[in-house]
Amino acid sequence: MFEAHFQTFDDRGERAASAPRLAALRAELKRRGLDGLIVPRADRFQNEYVPPCAEQLAWLTGFTGSAGVAIVLAERAVIFVDGRYMMQVREEIDAAAVTVEHLIERPPTQWIEENLPGGAKLGYSPWLHTVDGAERLGKACAAAEASLVAVDDDPFDAIWKERPQPPLGAVVAHDLRYAGEDARAKLARVRADLQKFNADTLVVGDPQAVSWLFNIRGSDVPHTPVVLAFAMVPKAGPPALYIDARKLGNDIRHRLEELAEVRATADFERDLAALGKAQRAVRLDPASCPEAIARLVTDNGGTISRGGDPIAPMKAVKNPVEIAGARAAQLRDGAAVTRFLAWFDREAPHGKLTEIDAVEAMESFRRDTGLLKDVSFPTIAGAGADGAIVHYRVTRRSNRRIVPGEIFLIDSGGQYEDGTTDITRTIAVGTPSAEMRRNFTLVLKGHIAIARAVFPDGTTGAQLDTLSRQFLWQAGLDFDHGTGHGVGSYLSVHEGPARISKLGGAPLKRGMILSNEPGYYRAGGYGTRIENLILVTEAAPVADAEKPLNAFETLTLAPIDARLIDPALLNAGESGWLDAYHARARDALAPLLDAPTREWLIAATAPLAPA
Repeated sequence: MFEAHFQTFDDRGERAASAPRLAALRAELKRRGLDGLIVPRADRFQNEYVPPCAEQLAWLTGFTGSAGVAIVLAERAVIFVDGRYMMQVREEIDAAAVTVEHLIERPPTQWIEENLPGGAKLGYSPWLHTVDGAERLGKACAAAEASLVAVDDDPFDAIWKERPQPPLGAVVAHDLRYAGEDARAKLARVRADLQKFNADTLVVGDPQAVSWLFNIRGSDVPHTPVVLAFAMVPKAGPPALYIDARKLGNDIRHRLEELAEVRATADFERDLAALGKAQRAVRLDPASCPEAIARLVTDNGGTISRGGDPIAPMKAVKNPVEIAGARAAQLRDGAAVTRFLAWFDREAPHGKLTEIDAVEAMESFRRDTGLLKDVSFPTIAGAGADGAIVHYRVTRRSNRRIVPGEIFLIDSGGQYEDGTTDITRTIAVGTPSAEMRRNFTLVLKGHIAIARAVFPDGTTGAQLDTLSRQFLWQAGLDFDHGTGHGVGSYLSVHEGPARISKLGGAPLKRGMILSNEPGYYRAGGYGTRIENLILVTEAAPVADAEKPLNAFETLTLAPIDARLIDPALLNAGESGWLDAYHARARDALAPLLDAPTREWLIAATAPLAPA
């Protein structure tokens, strides 16, 4: 019926192989005189999504989530994951070989202080840990009267015999009609910021920042069109771009050479050392820059100017062209999602659909737009208890049928040249229980509270996060993930520095695009989440306001399942918001749909019946 082109359903982790692989790693560490090794899910660029050659954590333990770290000692191994993955990790790892800890509640540094034997030598790769992260690990080892030892060559090269080769995705130009700002203008803005710092050169280690700065895109990383490359921007003189030449066609090479000195990847470490020998001050973000970069500078006599990445906030604030592109992408994507929802409503009650069927259908409807470049992340499609696994990824082994009496959660997105999308809908299959309706409505109330928020300029995501949780808290419930993350413009679906979460310390600025996605998850039962993307805008005028005020514009347009709503739990303002949102979605999407889907949309967006 449908076929997925951009994602597979194979089991990436190999739980059964973890015990012999751990044994091989321990033997290699013993040969090196090390008592243990820290194994993060990371690559040299500190990406969230990494190429297959950097999936050492999954290869070693079987865990395939996007965030985690393992510590392997001679007699024990432990893996740390956050709340999104606490159920998934137990499904994927060999519990006899690896134990599980909560990444936030009992982080690796605390575990090291409590468990690392005195005198032990714990290895780590400076390329796979940030400057800040390595410093925290060093302090933890010192507290345990042990030592943290830098490992300059990768131990996995000796034991991972069929390790994939690094990616060589072709680099393409990101056209000005989508970027909205010329690369030269971006470089000028970065140089202007650099003048404020006590530094000679800015090191750009984040591929998202490199891709944004030079208006290029690539295919080195699944679902995220970044180019894996480093760059340096000096106060004066041309910037340097460090990239594998095999990724560059003649046209894009010529274009880049007009902007920068295009150098081989191997030159990057040599040039960092040269900056050190010239006693230059190098600006880098210790929260995101690999420690290896800082070491190459300081070990050769240079200094580090520590501070936030100046490109991250520039990239997060979308220009008018990017905002227009986001609106167009959301409208196109919303029509595809609505086609899926109508199809699902017809097919699911028969009890024959599987989770994989739903994933393939969603991707197919997006591909029918003719403009889809990729999905923005592997689709999360969980029926019943699978929906309670926050970042569940269906495989052929885990695939299950979607049966009446369940609710189905699908979180998906698309990559289009004019924008990146991310939407979650929770769908009733048959008649939902009263508990399901109550908890879904509490989540909806939190979603609406964020969508309707008005807040002073300079407000952070942490200050707003409580709005989404208040109704769940009143019922003794909560969810173990952030309320929202930043979203890139045909870049990563997860973008900093702003987010709506307990840890969201960056101010929300007009032009930023974030997600609004509270949820609730009944372990072993079901999951609910409602996610739209929102744009920070200027609020409507308020009489006698003493500060500039901001608000959110909801960009995502697709029906929210009214069958899961208990109207008695909504006040008039909340019901009014939902009816207005549905009317807006109906008016915008109807012209893009075929007649049967349009009829379904009209019914799905009818005003909410009073309690």
